[in-house]
Amino acid sequence: MVENIEKVKCLIIGSGPAGYTAAIYAARANMKPVLYQGTQPGGQLTTTNEVENFPGYPEGVTGPEMMMQLQAQAQRFETDVRDGWITKVDFSGDIHKVWVNETKEIHADTVIISTGASAKYLGLDSEQKYLKLGGGVSACAVCDGFFYRNQEVVIVGAGDSACEEAHYLSKLCTKVTMLVRRDEFRASKIMAARVKNTENIEILFNTETDEVLGDGQVVTGVRVFNNQTNEKHEIPATGFFVAIGHKPNTDIFREFLDLDETGYIINVPGTSKTNIEGVFVSGDAADHVYRQAVTAAGTGCMAALDAERYLAAKDSTFEVSTSTYN
Repeated sequence: MVENIEKVKCLIIGSGPAGYTAAIYAARANMKPVLYQGTQPGGQLTTTNEVENFPGYPEGVTGPEMMMQLQAQAQRFETDVRDGWITKVDFSGDIHKVWVNETKEIHADTVIISTGASAKYLGLDSEQKYLKLGGGVSACAVCDGFFYRNQEVVIVGAGDSACEEAHYLSKLCTKVTMLVRRDEFRASKIMAARVKNTENIEILFNTETDEVLGDGQVVTGVRVFNNQTNEKHEIPATGFFVAIGHKPNTDIFREFLDLDETGYIINVPGTSKTNIEGVFVSGDAADHVYRQAVTAAGTGCMAALDAERYLAAKDSTFEVSTSTYN
């Protein structure tokens, strides 16, 4: 049963660096944003133990702590931060209709999508155990590779992203073992050649992960098997990186927004605009290239500014706030 319809000026779907930054800018522009945190409040960074590459934190910060600070900053400017997630949208008409938890209906003048993307994992119990412990499993070499300097690591994947991350890790680690399920890479020839020609990268073809090994707190190795011979062996390692892709959290928008073949929302180049007027996108829901907290925050800023200008063009009584740019 649908409750009373709520009308809002700016609705932000999803939290994380993109959503909270959009909220900070939208709130300072008097757009009275309402933000729904989604199924994972704070986004992917809440699973990251240490963040050392976000500007302004000379000693580093934990992912959950950073998200709490961003949320507090958004609420300081009176962003209405709410629990719950969006289960349905209708962008077919002039009114942007959104349903929360399949019960509450919201009509929004502008919508900023910051639903992010979820890293794909193998699904092994041992993998998930050490991922949750923050003890050596990661899906982002650029984010976490720094913590494995002068150590040995294992990375799973066969595409361009996996090759790029393996090459990045090779500059930090003494040895990188790359597990490729088939007998060849899916990556482009130039990327495959790059890892093949890197001295401290060992490539094991036809090889899959059997179990991530550890001492109960941190990763100590990986047991693998050859899928042609079923032969198993163990590889000593302190880090286990998974580079088998990301899935953007955009399924509920598929009927109305232009998506690429992987599911990322297509934005107008140089803006946060989508193919629907008044609907904007920020963060990893559209970014399949950089996927960093700082770039997500930047696009959150862009989305709020684009939404503010959209409202000003539509309603002459709504003025663009100069404080937004300070």
